[in-house]
Amino acid sequence: MEQKRVAFHTLGCKLNFSESSDLSRKFVENGYQLVDFHETADVYVINTCTVTALAEKKCRNAIRQASGRNPEAKVAVIGCFSQLKADELQHMEGIDIILGNQEKHQLLEMLGHAPENQDEHCAYCHVDDISKTHNFVPSFSSDDRTRSFLKIQDGCDYFCSYCAIPFARGRSRSNTIVETVETAKSVAASGVKEVVLTGVNIGDFGKNNGESFFGLIQELEKLEGIERYRISSIEPDLLSNEIIEFVAKSKKFLPHFHIPLQAAEDSLLKAMRRKYDTALFASRVAKIKEVMPHACIAADLIVGFPGETEGVFAKCIDFLESIPISYLHVFTYSERPGTLALKLNEKVPVNIRRDRSKILHELSEKKKLSFYKENKGLTTMVLWESDEEEGMMSGFTENYVRVKRPFDSARINQIETVELTNPSQNGDYYIVG
Repeated sequence: MEQKRVAFHTLGCKLNFSESSDLSRKFVENGYQLVDFHETADVYVINTCTVTALAEKKCRNAIRQASGRNPEAKVAVIGCFSQLKADELQHMEGIDIILGNQEKHQLLEMLGHAPENQDEHCAYCHVDDISKTHNFVPSFSSDDRTRSFLKIQDGCDYFCSYCAIPFARGRSRSNTIVETVETAKSVAASGVKEVVLTGVNIGDFGKNNGESFFGLIQELEKLEGIERYRISSIEPDLLSNEIIEFVAKSKKFLPHFHIPLQAAEDSLLKAMRRKYDTALFASRVAKIKEVMPHACIAADLIVGFPGETEGVFAKCIDFLESIPISYLHVFTYSERPGTLALKLNEKVPVNIRRDRSKILHELSEKKKLSFYKENKGLTTMVLWESDEEEGMMSGFTENYVRVKRPFDSARINQIETVELTNPSQNGDYYIVG
C-alpha cells in the first residue's frame, strides 16, 4: 500500500508553528510522509490566523492552492480563522474538514469523519465554544535542528479593544510547572540547543494554579540538555524587575526581550484597553538596559488605530526615538469583528495607515542598524543554523545579532565564540570565519 502524504501550511504566530509541528509528528508516527505544501499530497492541513484581514486573505489563498493542487486530497482548515469564522469557511469550495483551536489537536482521528464524496459547499465541521475550555494542550516544534518553540501557555484574559484572539483562543490557561518541565525534557531529548518559550500571554503562566512565570523560568534554568532560552513575548505589566534581574544573572536565559507596546502614546493605550502607560514601558526598557547594556529589545506596534491623529502620531515617533529599543514589529491596524475598537470614532484612512507603517518600518531599520553598530567589537556566542544561502550559514548571538560565515556542516547546532568586528556592507549582520 502506497504511503499517504501530508502537507502543512502554517500562518501567524510562533504558537501556531509549535502546534503544527506537534500535529505533523503525529501524522508521521501514524505512517504518513511529510511533504512540502507545494507538493502533491493526500492531506493538506492549513493552520490559520485571524489577527489581521491580510492574515485571513492568506488563509483563503492557501485553501484554494491546496484544493487546486490535488482535487482528490482532503483539505483540513484548523485554528483561529476556523474558530471565529467556521460558517464562512463552510461556504468555501474545496474544504473537507474544519476544526477549532481545541479540536485541531484531534485532527488525525477526526479525518476519518470527513465525507468521502462532498459537494462544493459541504464540510465536516467541529468547532466548540472555546471560551468554556480549561484544557491546555502542550506542544513544541521539532522541524528545526537548532531551535524549538515550546508552548507554555494558551488563551488570554486581557480583551484589548482591537484584538480577537481571546475569542479565538479562549481564556488564559497553562500546565503546572512540573508538567511544563516534563515537556521541556522531551525538547531536550531532541538535541536542539535553544528553546523559545511561547504562548498567547506567557506572563500569565500559572495564574490559575497559584504558580508564576518567574517560578517556571527558575525551574527551566536547572534543566540539563537545553543551553539557551529566549522569552518570545511578554506584556510590560507582567515583565517584573525580578524577571529582568534573573535573566541578567542567568547562564541560559538570553538578553533578548520582545515586549508588546502596541501604541507609543497614552491616549491610544487607554483606548486600546492596555494595562500600562508609556512611562511604565520606558521604565522596563531602562531597567533592562541598566542590568544588560547589550540586550536586544524588540517592540510590537500597531499603526493606524482609531484616534491616531497627526499630532498623536508625532508623539508616538518622539517616544520611540527617545527609548533604546532595538527594532519594531509593525502591524497595520485591521478592524476585527466583535471587538470594541469598531465603535471608536476618528478612524484613520487606510492609505494613511500604510504611509505611517512605512515611516515606522524605516524607523525600525534605523534603530536596528544603530543597535548592530553598538555591538561592534563584542565577543559573544553564536548558535549556527542549518540553512545554506550562497555558500554561507548564519546564526544569532545571545542578544539576537545575526552573524554569517562560510558554510560548514560540522558547525550546525554548535555554539561558537565569535568577535563582532566585520559588519556586512549594509550593516545588518556580521561576517566571521
